[in-house]
Amino acid sequence: MSVIHVILSIIYVILGVAISVVILMQEGKSNGLGSAIGGISTDSYWSKNRGRSMEGALEHFTRYGAIAFMLITIALNVLLKILG
Repeated sequence: MSVIHVILSIIYVILGVAISVVILMQEGKSNGLGSAIGGISTDSYWSKNRGRSMEGALEHFTRYGAIAFMLITIALNVLLKILG
């Protein structure tokens, strides 16, 4: 196994665990049944400024982490085809 393959594999595992933890830390997107029945508006200060909050940071990490995860997956597959 080449050094690049080992390094990418380690990053792949760490990134997979990090994405899992970040996804579990995020709040649910649904407002529950009470909001649907009561008609409560979700346009609050919190929802409008979500990008600047911790929740927004978690969403950004999830998005970019997933993209990096997919790119590393493709790179590892290409390396496996070349080396294997």
